[in-house]
Amino acid sequence: MTRPSLHLLKGIGYLISTISVTLLAIVSWSSASKSPLLIACLLGGAATSIVGMFCRWLTYEIEKRQEEKR
Repeated sequence: MTRPSLHLLKGIGYLISTISVTLLAIVSWSSASKSPLLIACLLGGAATSIVGMFCRWLTYEIEKRQEEKR
Protein backbone atom coordinates (compact mmCIF):
# COMPACT_ATOMS: atom_id res chain seq x y z
CA MET A 1 0.00 0.00 0.00
CA THR A 2 1.15 3.50 -0.72
CA ARG A 3 1.58 6.04 2.04
CA PRO A 4 -1.48 8.08 0.98
CA SER A 5 -3.57 4.89 0.93
CA LEU A 6 -2.47 4.02 4.46
CA HIS A 7 -3.25 7.53 5.60
CA LEU A 8 -6.73 7.35 4.07
CA LEU A 9 -7.30 3.96 5.68
CA LYS A 10 -6.37 5.35 9.10
CA GLY A 11 -8.80 8.23 8.60
CA ILE A 12 -11.57 5.87 7.58
CA GLY A 13 -10.84 3.70 10.61
CA TYR A 14 -11.17 6.66 12.96
CA LEU A 15 -14.39 7.72 11.25
CA ILE A 16 -15.82 4.21 11.67
CA SER A 17 -14.80 4.23 15.35
CA THR A 18 -16.50 7.59 15.84
CA ILE A 19 -19.70 6.28 14.28
CA SER A 20 -19.47 3.18 16.47
CA VAL A 21 -19.15 5.25 19.66
CA THR A 22 -22.12 7.38 18.58
CA LEU A 23 -24.29 4.33 17.87
CA LEU A 24 -23.38 2.73 21.19
CA ALA A 25 -24.24 5.96 23.00
CA ILE A 26 -27.62 6.08 21.27
CA VAL A 27 -28.39 2.50 22.31
CA SER A 28 -27.31 3.21 25.90
CA TRP A 29 -29.30 6.43 26.18
CA SER A 30 -32.56 4.81 27.32
CA SER A 31 -30.88 3.29 30.38
CA ALA A 32 -28.61 6.24 31.11
CA SER A 33 -31.41 8.81 30.87
CA LYS A 34 -32.77 7.61 34.20
CA SER A 35 -29.88 9.17 36.11
CA PRO A 36 -28.09 12.52 35.66
CA LEU A 37 -24.81 10.89 36.68
CA LEU A 38 -25.20 8.17 34.04
CA ILE A 39 -26.06 10.78 31.42
CA ALA A 40 -22.91 12.73 32.30
CA CYS A 41 -20.79 9.57 32.16
CA LEU A 42 -22.28 8.47 28.85
CA LEU A 43 -21.87 11.86 27.18
CA GLY A 44 -18.44 12.41 28.72
CA GLY A 45 -17.24 8.97 27.71
CA ALA A 46 -18.49 9.29 24.15
CA ALA A 47 -17.08 12.79 23.80
CA THR A 48 -13.64 11.92 25.17
CA SER A 49 -13.46 8.87 22.93
CA ILE A 50 -14.28 10.92 19.85
CA VAL A 51 -11.88 13.71 20.83
CA GLY A 52 -9.13 11.13 21.42
CA MET A 53 -9.66 9.62 17.97
CA PHE A 54 -9.61 13.11 16.45
CA CYS A 55 -6.31 13.87 18.20
CA ARG A 56 -4.73 10.67 16.89
CA TRP A 57 -5.97 11.42 13.37
CA LEU A 58 -4.66 14.97 13.65
CA THR A 59 -1.18 13.73 14.54
CA TYR A 60 -1.17 11.66 11.35
CA GLU A 61 -2.21 14.74 9.36
CA ILE A 62 0.55 16.82 10.91
CA GLU A 63 3.16 14.12 10.31
CA LYS A 64 2.01 13.72 6.71
CA ARG A 65 2.30 17.45 6.05
CA GLN A 66 5.73 17.61 7.68
CA GLU A 67 6.96 14.75 5.51
CA GLU A 68 5.54 16.41 2.38
CA LYS A 69 7.55 19.56 3.16
CA ARG A 70 10.80 17.56 3.25
